[in-house]
Amino acid sequence: MLTDLLLAAVHHLLLFALIAMLAAEAVLLRGPIDAAALRRLAGLDAGYGMSAVLLLIVGALRVVYGVKGHAFYLHNPWFHAKLGLFVLVALLSILPTVRFLRWRRALKADPGFLPDPRQVGALRLLIRLELLAVAAILVCAAAMARYGGF
Repeated sequence: MLTDLLLAAVHHLLLFALIAMLAAEAVLLRGPIDAAALRRLAGLDAGYGMSAVLLLIVGALRVVYGVKGHAFYLHNPWFHAKLGLFVLVALLSILPTVRFLRWRRALKADPGFLPDPRQVGALRLLIRLELLAVAAILVCAAAMARYGGF
């Protein structure tokens, strides 16, 4: 029982960390992008990636060691929807991560580097879509916990 509580608590805290980092990225992309903002974006994105990986690991541990048991999760359509949305978020996050890394390299090569405003706008949209998908994950989690399988 304690294991289940600890896994659930860590799972939720990691999700909150992931949301906070995505929201911070979205806020940084709203304003002017300078060298300091580029460094912050790269750092936030690294933290976001670590949170996502740890979230997936802890989620898998909940499936295996949680009190509901793996059968509850594996036969629950809401769980599959959650996983599908998680994969969608991961796929949407690839382009921002690649761009942030490229921008950081360009900044090292040229301290006066500023990214193309169109690219900034595209990333802002992608990150907002990620946040919407994460919100949908939360809805699926609530449905999963309450309604189980059909």
